[in-house]
Amino acid sequence: MTYQILSYLRFLWRSTNQHGVHSPFVYKLVTECFYDKKRYSEYSILRNHRKELIKDPELIHVRDFGAGSKVFRSDVRKVSDIAKTAGIRKKRQQLLFRLVRYLQPTSILELGTSMGISTMAMALASAEATIRTVEGCSNTANKARELFEKFKIQNVAIHLSDFDTFLSEDDSKFDLIYLDGNHSKDATISIFKRLLSKVQNDSVIIFDDIYWSREMTEAWEIIVAHPEVTVSIDTFQWGIVFFRKEQVKEHFEIRV
Repeated sequence: MTYQILSYLRFLWRSTNQHGVHSPFVYKLVTECFYDKKRYSEYSILRNHRKELIKDPELIHVRDFGAGSKVFRSDVRKVSDIAKTAGIRKKRQQLLFRLVRYLQPTSILELGTSMGISTMAMALASAEATIRTVEGCSNTANKARELFEKFKIQNVAIHLSDFDTFLSEDDSKFDLIYLDGNHSKDATISIFKRLLSKVQNDSVIIFDDIYWSREMTEAWEIIVAHPEVTVSIDTFQWGIVFFRKEQVKEHFEIRV
């Protein structure tokens, strides 16, 4: 926790808003997407979906393939507690909705479904997009699937698999990839390298929790320095990378 607090203070010192951005591509992204204050009707659906999870007292056994939880001591957890602590927060969920709505990807990969809170945001942002979401725990995947059906979400396919197996067996290309899973340095770097074969010039990868630990920040710094990454954006909670060959290599730290 101390590392995260100190990192956030350093981030606030270094970061800027749209006025410090000189790239037309990033300036447009920040002003029209990051800082979009419109109250979209889909936000109410996201709110209702979250309420369904937060009021669910069911106990499920969670199989964790990643670096573990900083909150839970047991693998048996309430659905409501998972939604409150492990799921993406409301502000970030709405930002993810706006990102997908703004970028309009047709093929999306999510690594780490959990309760499907992030998945819902992406699914509602672009009904035309095909979303493949990968989850290693069958119990959380089943809970996510149950609510997708209740809310009539039809553009999401859940793959019950660990990340390595899925990435080894699938050779698809994706326009947008959202990674919210294994929070270890080596695993994050390994997954990133494997994802390089699945991106195109206009693809974007979003890494969640880049300040989760010192090691995760080190992984993020290695990713930013990779020669195939041209534009990188640090929003503190997320690290976002683009592969646009027409762009000069630039890094931005943006307050959202």
